[in-house]
Amino acid sequence: MSIPVDRWGDRLPRRLGFWSAVAVLVGSTIGGGIFRTPAVIAERVPAAGPMFGVWVLGGLLALCGALTYAELAGLFPRSGGVYVYIREGFGRLPAFLFGWTELVLIRASALGAISTPFAEYLLRSVGRDPALPENAGLVHYVAAAAIALTAALNYYGVRWSALVLNLTTAAKYGALLLLVVLAFFVGHGDVAHFSVAAGPLTPGLFGLALVSVLWAYDGWGDLSFVGGEVKDPERNLPRALVVGTAAIIAIYLLVNAAYLYLLPLDRMARSPLVAADAAQVVLGQFGIGAVSVVVMLATFSTLVGSILTAPRIFFAMADDGLFFRAVAKVHPRHHTPSTAIVLTACLGVGFVLIRTFEQLADQFVVAIFPFYALAAAAVFVLRRRQPDRPRPVRVLGYPVVPLLFVLATFVILGNALWGHPRETGFAFLIILLGVPVYWWWLGRRGEPGGT
Repeated sequence: MSIPVDRWGDRLPRRLGFWSAVAVLVGSTIGGGIFRTPAVIAERVPAAGPMFGVWVLGGLLALCGALTYAELAGLFPRSGGVYVYIREGFGRLPAFLFGWTELVLIRASALGAISTPFAEYLLRSVGRDPALPENAGLVHYVAAAAIALTAALNYYGVRWSALVLNLTTAAKYGALLLLVVLAFFVGHGDVAHFSVAAGPLTPGLFGLALVSVLWAYDGWGDLSFVGGEVKDPERNLPRALVVGTAAIIAIYLLVNAAYLYLLPLDRMARSPLVAADAAQVVLGQFGIGAVSVVVMLATFSTLVGSILTAPRIFFAMADDGLFFRAVAKVHPRHHTPSTAIVLTACLGVGFVLIRTFEQLADQFVVAIFPFYALAAAAVFVLRRRQPDRPRPVRVLGYPVVPLLFVLATFVILGNALWGHPRETGFAFLIILLGVPVYWWWLGRRGEPGGT
């Protein structure tokens, strides 16, 4: 049965409203990072003012990306998001390389890296220490089951995934707000912590801290992948991108303020589980258990968001003739990209069963940033190529805002190449291997070469 396309060219039903779109963005971004990254930042930037400056600067750069994608989302409210922006700006080959890298490296690794901490905290909550060798295999199986569960939710309808994502996102955002309120109204902190420096500040460490903060903000771009399922997309997509990113910046700054109010800066730097230590100051031993529950909730919510958004990339590729046609199938009853969902889940399960958390996390982060930059740079190309095309939203502060975001991604890549040359080089090699695969695919289909 042929499914008709809407006026934007999409075949999936538009069932996500504005607040669901915000939940996709916030739920995909706020994972385990805010519970661990602040300790890394405090160690690298041992002064309160500059430490908050790093979080503010990282948030502003993320907002630059959101403002840039707002214009692109208004122009092309399609499934696949970043894939579509790259294709429209630079052609099919760069778009294929993004989809190829998502397929063989980014998405499966990301699902594994998100589900593994969830499994570890879940096992810890039932009295099974995930650090013990006898429980190591169990971590992989629980993480794989979490991927399968969230995939099943999405397979049977975007409404189910959206409902779970709305509830879990609201719960984890509310839990973080509650921690902030308890810290300042119940906790016995000290405002003097905000004026103390625990060590010297160096530009190099400030740059490394900025990279860590930008990684903590990563995830806001995932909303673009479900652009083909957002209601009134020309209005709701740009608004959700900006509102959702602003909400993340606000909660990150508030939570860091709560941490610093409760814990001196030098103690923050020595506390990898800073959220648990801060909660213990306010709630005693109960606070540690409460934070474990919140971390489980946060990582599960992020997993739901990732399995909701990622299959739409492969769906868009297949719809474009750059992947197996079966992957573009829309389920006749549930109206979801069912084959793409199953494919994504199988890749995630396969990766999480055979790789460690560190191996998974190192791979997916670096590989996606070149494509974030390329998608943002499409704004410049499309402004020049199609100057008279109606734009529901225009980038505020053009051309400075998109340029800042593109430059920020180059900083991340340069730092990654300098700090982790082997892992970064491997990611770049995987991307480049997609070029001969692209030409092989065109030859297989009997299509002429080109971009």
